[in-house]
Amino acid sequence: MTHQFAPDAPPARADGPDGRVTVAVITRDRPLSVLRTLDALAALPERPRVIVVDNGSDDSTCAAVRRHPAASLLLRPSENTGALGRNLAVRHADTPYVAFSDDDSWWTPGALRRAADLLDAHPRLGLLAARTLVGADQAEDPLNAVLAASPLPDRPDLPGRPVLGFLGCACVVRRDAFLAAGGFHPLLFFGGEETLLAYDLAAADWGVTYEPSLTARHLPEPGGRHGRSPLVRRNEVLTLWLRRPLPVALGATARLAASAANGEPGARPALRGVLTRLPAAVARRRRLPAHVEHAARLLDGGGAPAPTRGDRPA
Repeated sequence: MTHQFAPDAPPARADGPDGRVTVAVITRDRPLSVLRTLDALAALPERPRVIVVDNGSDDSTCAAVRRHPAASLLLRPSENTGALGRNLAVRHADTPYVAFSDDDSWWTPGALRRAADLLDAHPRLGLLAARTLVGADQAEDPLNAVLAASPLPDRPDLPGRPVLGFLGCACVVRRDAFLAAGGFHPLLFFGGEETLLAYDLAAADWGVTYEPSLTARHLPEPGGRHGRSPLVRRNEVLTLWLRRPLPVALGATARLAASAANGEPGARPALRGVLTRLPAAVARRRRLPAHVEHAARLLDGGGAPAPTRGDRPA
């Protein structure tokens, strides 16, 4: 069955299939959205291999995904893996590069070929963050402006704008770099999990850049949540405990505790989540190299947190 989606403009040139990029899609209980995403991926001139990780949908949804011509492989973990489903998909990929989509996002024609060309040409490049257009009207995601305004200096051996954050459903990774960095961290599970991976890639001297010539589409379900969810707030603080200096982590925890004491919506569950996971975070704590910490402090001084996936519907 084919499901309607807003068509993208055709690329300036259609070069046919490109076997360098696999698309990893994570989904959970959203059959219409995931089938729409698969329709869009099937229409790409690159004809990418698509790995779908289902985090607990019913059997009928999985059967529909399995029958879809775009789905090269369906993985069904025994439990909800959250963002870690992307790690599973990358391990199963057999291409040098992997693009991430959620069940409500996809790539525009030519973007995957362009990403592969950039990764081929820049061997230190570990992750490309794309420009994201949201909704049927293709509005600019606010994160685009945040990424484009990154204060980090340009690097002559990297394309785009160096960043330490990205949107999880709109990026392309070098498979070897992603696996060497450990992928998405199990302690965070889901919600604002991107910054930690950006830190770890940069710590291993892999470039992380925003490249607006790559475009992803995001079509969230109506009535999506707004603001930062407790999971995102929890993970922002846990990321600091895992990688940043102790005063930075303590300060963020104190601010969250003050918000919880003042009855700010979502602050109390976020603080409970931090305190529950704090022993594990301390046990896995690993300070960033000086040059990455310096970059993180530049972003801290910009008046906004490092960009993350935010509170997109899961």
